[in-house]
Amino acid sequence: MENAAGIGTVTSEMVEARARELAAINGHPSKPSKADYQQAKRELTGEAETDPQEENVESLPESTGWDPMPGSTGRQAADSLGEDEDAEGRSESAQLFEEGVTEAEHDQMRQASRSDEKSDEQKP
Repeated sequence: MENAAGIGTVTSEMVEARARELAAINGHPSKPSKADYQQAKRELTGEAETDPQEENVESLPESTGWDPMPGSTGRQAADSLGEDEDAEGRSESAQLFEEGVTEAEHDQMRQASRSDEKSDEQKP
């Protein structure tokens, strides 16, 4: 989302532009890395960042997972999330606040990389 409005369908041009921004922020503006492209795609499509170890654990069948009490069938706990809470229990206003902070950090990083580029260009 940009300025609280949906960005629509994510295009390869949008991913390319964001990857170039990430490359500049990470100090290698000449060519974005594969990681920059992957992060750009995740950011634009809203995919959650996953840890490679977490992915391996999630790919295992449930029957091979950890069994805290062998022989116990367990029981399902009741969901207690409110209507406007996310999976982490944050309210809608907390989610919007965090989104705003993330946008502000992103803008600051872009501005910092631009001023670094300008100062490098001005040096003889």
